[in-house]
Amino acid sequence: MRKALTLAVFCCLTTLVHSQHPLPQKQNVATLQHRLLGGDISLLPSYEQAGAVYKNEKGKTVALLPLLKQRGWNAMRVRLFVNPANAPDGHKDEGVCQDLDYVVALSQRIKQAGFQLMLDFHYSDTWADPGKQFTPKAWEHCNATQMADSVYAHTRHALLTLKGAGAEPDLIQVGNEITNGMVWPMGKVDPTKDDNWAVLCQLLSAGSRACREVCPKAGIIIHTEKAGDWPLTEGYYRQLQRHGVDYDIIGLSYYPMWHKSIPNLGATLDSLETHFPTKPVMIVETAAYYSHERDPWATADQYSEYYPITPQGQQQFTRQLVSELRRHHNVTGLFWWYPEENAFNNEVTRGWLNRGLFDNHTGRALPALKALQRFR
Repeated sequence: MRKALTLAVFCCLTTLVHSQHPLPQKQNVATLQHRLLGGDISLLPSYEQAGAVYKNEKGKTVALLPLLKQRGWNAMRVRLFVNPANAPDGHKDEGVCQDLDYVVALSQRIKQAGFQLMLDFHYSDTWADPGKQFTPKAWEHCNATQMADSVYAHTRHALLTLKGAGAEPDLIQVGNEITNGMVWPMGKVDPTKDDNWAVLCQLLSAGSRACREVCPKAGIIIHTEKAGDWPLTEGYYRQLQRHGVDYDIIGLSYYPMWHKSIPNLGATLDSLETHFPTKPVMIVETAAYYSHERDPWATADQYSEYYPITPQGQQQFTRQLVSELRRHHNVTGLFWWYPEENAFNNEVTRGWLNRGLFDNHTGRALPALKALQRFR
């Protein structure tokens, strides 16, 4: 079973002889032929299995992937955990379930439907983000060299499995929102300081090497989340440059409630184009609230300083974001996070985030979905 193979990727592998795997010639992805518009739909199979009903803007029941293709989407993102069976129960209630079997089946559907595929490696058994990057249980006793080998072997195994299943990724994230590093505490960094970058970059280089060997045509993304903070963003990618990390695309998360206003994002994008001219940029995560109903993490008016917490406010944010992104020639992708959220007719998650593109009461598409089309 794939689960068993994934669990076998741990520090007892000891040092792999990397010199036996020469690095394939790097592909030139600095100029992409067209913009990618999509979203992270990692929980879609769970919603479908639970009986979720998706509707278009007119209230007609539809299948989600064809609807998104009609709305101009041409790429999808899927997350992969090391072993989500080890995740805390509370995280499982929030949608942590994407093991390799799950991801292969969903990725096959995505590719067969004609979308490009972005694979998002969470090097953890559960959520990996700026506030937490838990080391997978199977890697907990690794030293730095063994940890890099585990990252390499896990990445290589997953990509070989997907490739063998006819679902080779077009884009690969080596880590998810790794502004503060990954596999803590070993790979933790402070973006404003010089400490521990050699260790983090060793881990990133191991993941990148596996990507080049198995999927040499794929674009490699390094994903951070301080899109409204230019000094921090510059400092981070300068460190990667100094340590020779091999990657193609700068991936950013941008959420208005956490990352300042759209003009702040625009300033960061302008600076990236000036200081990192060979690196295209993708907004690999964005979203905005349309409600706080049944939201255990926010109060009724929280995060309303930029946009009303309504469907119209979400649409307003989307229109302004798309207008800003179209101004930047270096921005080649826009991905909505968790667009498939839809509590109509099901109880997939414990609470409602209310940042998806479908009304949790009716399953009907929200106005922001059409507003995204203009990015293409």
